[in-house]
Amino acid sequence: MRKRTVPQIVAVLALAVAGGADWRQFRGTDNASCSHQAGLPTEFSAEKNVAWKADLPGRGAASPIVVGDRVFVTASSGAEQDRLHLLAFCAADGSRLWHRQLWATGHTEYSPFGAVAVNTPASDGRCVVAFFSSNDIACFDLDGNLKWFRGLAHDCPTTRNDVGMASSPLIVGQVVVVQCQNQGESFAAGLDLRTGLTRWRIGRQRDAIWSSPTVLRGPPPSGDLVLLHARDALTGHDPLSGEVVFRYEARCHTIASVTTRGNRIYLPAEGLCALQYDPVSRGIEPLWFQRSLRGNNSSPVACGDYVYQVRSPAILSCAAAVDGRKLWDVRLEGAVWATPVVAGGQVYVANHEGQVFVVRTGKKGELLSRCQADRGMLASPAVAGKALYLRSHGQLWKIAAN
Repeated sequence: MRKRTVPQIVAVLALAVAGGADWRQFRGTDNASCSHQAGLPTEFSAEKNVAWKADLPGRGAASPIVVGDRVFVTASSGAEQDRLHLLAFCAADGSRLWHRQLWATGHTEYSPFGAVAVNTPASDGRCVVAFFSSNDIACFDLDGNLKWFRGLAHDCPTTRNDVGMASSPLIVGQVVVVQCQNQGESFAAGLDLRTGLTRWRIGRQRDAIWSSPTVLRGPPPSGDLVLLHARDALTGHDPLSGEVVFRYEARCHTIASVTTRGNRIYLPAEGLCALQYDPVSRGIEPLWFQRSLRGNNSSPVACGDYVYQVRSPAILSCAAAVDGRKLWDVRLEGAVWATPVVAGGQVYVANHEGQVFVVRTGKKGELLSRCQADRGMLASPAVAGKALYLRSHGQLWKIAAN
């Protein structure tokens, strides 16, 4: 048995503690959009509770991520949106620490609302993986040094969607999971985080899917699972091999992603479906289905005793996590694409017009405030260090109490 020295143990514990306050990938470190961070402001304006704003060099719907004292975000620019950007900012003052640029090697189609930078980057606390709609993926260390780059379109040139790809990468241990499910050659793959080499690859049905892989945390010996869903089923996979562990057939949403809380899975389908995973038998059991929680394009959020879902037209619904019983609705405004986040007893919901709605959580929802940020906001907020990070097509904002 290999023994660790005291300095090694201290370093590992420090990294774990820091990681607990980070927001390292799409919808947070555990893909739950739920933070227990307190002290976030319940309102902001141009003169109040805006710590800083930073201009971005291009468009994007990718969420920011926060690792320690740094904020990372991607963008795309140019007439064809084929110039790809990864930027690092100082979380304290918003100063730009570094800026790396790449050229897209794959297809760069995108919707009128979006960009080629729609996939949220991911980090393990030591490096940052940036993935783009062009199926280009690159890994940098936290200081901006390139570790590896791959243009996945070289291997699969027909992999594309008419309005672009959107699945964000997922880091599980030393594996980067990508889901490239589309109108052309479709697959999911596990890439080695250290080298970028393919550790496994499985075929997927040809169907346009924009949802992202999600992690289901599990104890040894079964360990973590990767959840993927297509139009007709949810599947759980071993992150080391890609092997299918379970399959649950349902008519799944093609844009919203699955959400987990403990061993419970919340699957966006024709409504919201709650499933229970058994790590011993590695089986799945349906718990409840609530048709009235059928969402729009944002993913469900499970936090504490409640589940939250944005429904059309711009209605935030809350249900009891135990049985799916709907508790309340709060009517918002505008077109909501971004997944809400829950933090400090509030739900934060951003719409495309740049309005951020703050709603009190609990058995009775209450709209606390409407705040105005920058227009063109499709990205889900990030939460770290008593601050909310917002991203529009042109700017990155840090919201924190003055």
